[in-house]
Amino acid sequence: MMTVKAFRSPARHGYAVEVSPFIPSRVACAASQYYGIAGSGTLLVLEETETGMSLVRSWEWGDGLFDVAWSEANEHVLVAGGGDGSLQLWDTTNQSAPLRVAKEHTQEVYAVDWSQTRGENLVVSGSWDHTAKVWDPGLGQSLTTLRGHEGVIYSTIWSPHIPGCFASASGDGTLRVWDVKAAACRLAVPAHKAEVLSCDWCKYDQNVLATGSVDCSVCVWDLRNVRQPVNQMAGHTYAIRRVKFSPFSKTVLASCSYDFTVRFWDHSLNQPLLDTVEHHSEFVCGLDFNLHIPNQVVDCSWDETVKMYTPACLAHKSAAP
Repeated sequence: MMTVKAFRSPARHGYAVEVSPFIPSRVACAASQYYGIAGSGTLLVLEETETGMSLVRSWEWGDGLFDVAWSEANEHVLVAGGGDGSLQLWDTTNQSAPLRVAKEHTQEVYAVDWSQTRGENLVVSGSWDHTAKVWDPGLGQSLTTLRGHEGVIYSTIWSPHIPGCFASASGDGTLRVWDVKAAACRLAVPAHKAEVLSCDWCKYDQNVLATGSVDCSVCVWDLRNVRQPVNQMAGHTYAIRRVKFSPFSKTVLASCSYDFTVRFWDHSLNQPLLDTVEHHSEFVCGLDFNLHIPNQVVDCSWDETVKMYTPACLAHKSAAP
């Protein structure tokens, strides 16, 4: 029987969750009023307890919040992306205003990510204005603006292996891989015939990425040969909002969808679907694996809840890659 710990934030619809890279029990959630269509946003910092999840801190923002990422260098700092085109830098030890607000994007910031590679400390953002921007950790003026997508950028994710490299997923149907130093797109993959809402890197192989699309499929790609995906996994019945690779297993990944489910896959198998978790009553938009606790997952939904659990299909899996 799967144990689920939940936190409810009334009238706040969850868009993104991320577990702290420093504190195993700490989770950040970016949420919005009125399903993100209008109204303000709330950034929540939650703590897992023995019995559930409790609120550590929350901040209000004047527009919807759509993504959040923890600093990889400071356990107290996180960045969020807003519907007003801003990135805000927040500090859990500071109860009032953000440390800094950067507003260069001209439309919604739908994606933020903090680099994980050693010796690198950068933030990347992706926007509805079709651009991605790279920032220093203080969110001064952006270091570079990358153009090439012909649609909304829904996802920007740093490579965990290659410094100065990130991937982006867009409404133009493509997955792109960028070289920040050269300020250039190194690879454009026509990944789906519909909008691509999410991408993620395999934690064990620098050439492997996954994409999730409005076409209800998850595709796994090997960048050395992108003529066709390594695997295309079907099962979701509505758009896939987010995909995440497991940090504990080379071939396991999770996806969450507007069909109210979270699904777990092993892309090395002929029958890749491992499990379907159906514990939300609205779109599931946010998803993350805990880096510290093998196979623990956190998700968030438009049903106003954040949930933390270990899916039964992964509970007995080896932690080996």
